[in-house]
Amino acid sequence: MKSILVTGGSGFIGSNFIIHMLEKYPDCRIINLDKLTYAGNPDNLKDVAGNERYHFVLGDICNRELVDYLFTSFNVEGVIHLAAESHVDNSITGPEIFIQTNVHGTFTLVDAAFRHWMKGPFAVREGMENCRFLHVSTDEVYGSLCETGLFCETTPYAPNSPYSASKAASDMLVRSYHHTYGLNTVITNCSNNYGPRQHDEKLIPTIIRSALQDYPIPIYGQGRNVRDWLYVLDHCRGIDLVFRQGRSGQTYNIGGKNEWRNISIARQICAILDKMRPRPDAISYSEQITYVPDRPGHDLRYAIDATKIETELGWKAVEDFESGLMKTVSWYLEKYS
Repeated sequence: MKSILVTGGSGFIGSNFIIHMLEKYPDCRIINLDKLTYAGNPDNLKDVAGNERYHFVLGDICNRELVDYLFTSFNVEGVIHLAAESHVDNSITGPEIFIQTNVHGTFTLVDAAFRHWMKGPFAVREGMENCRFLHVSTDEVYGSLCETGLFCETTPYAPNSPYSASKAASDMLVRSYHHTYGLNTVITNCSNNYGPRQHDEKLIPTIIRSALQDYPIPIYGQGRNVRDWLYVLDHCRGIDLVFRQGRSGQTYNIGGKNEWRNISIARQICAILDKMRPRPDAISYSEQITYVPDRPGHDLRYAIDATKIETELGWKAVEDFESGLMKTVSWYLEKYS
């Protein structure tokens, strides 16, 4: 049975990914290493907690002794590295933890993989020939786009926040272990995810929660910032595909080709809520939309060109935005009720 170490598996993307893997691969054992900071929620995986192929480990990816122990005890043959501090606002007010987790934590993991799977540079240990390290990153490492253009895998890095800078650094570390040591690595850079189990502080859950609680729905600036939205299960399928079939040393961008201004997202969610759970006074939730001072250094637009993963690996987004948003709102309506 192949053992895969998933870091940050109790978070939004990680929990959806673990459920996907356990359902799809009966010969797969998942070890979930998660520190359970603000973004990690054990309830995200309560449905698989009793699965004999699932093992939860409470711990820090920066703890080298623990990481080495897991590699040895479970004979780890694959790593899906998702653990990261990821909220841009938090990186602006407190950047140090982003450097510690995203940079030092990634180094700890990728170096442990190298030491356990390889005898030295470009010398793989016997039986470890198919081991692979997949690092999940973000489109924010590329900086900001104007009103046209797309991020592709060859777009120069130009991170604009402490968060995106820390992710760019972690990408470079993983890349270096492939080119210097021959470690079997792949990197994915994704656009904004949405769907069930996302942390409450993110944009879409914040809109839904604020609307239902009759609070102002906060939108930065004039809401003109554009994001490319990707349903989380489409992202999980993309990670799985790159892990199994991607070319070693390569980067694959995963995006939804689904661009929306933040204000349009808010209005669309309000319209859905107006139908699914109308306010007692029959006023539209959109009346609660409130513009707040813009985030410092707020990138104008992100958009990904997913041609590489589509043409090389045959991936495509299955969920269209309308149905995905309906599923997402329904899930949060149940959660917040």
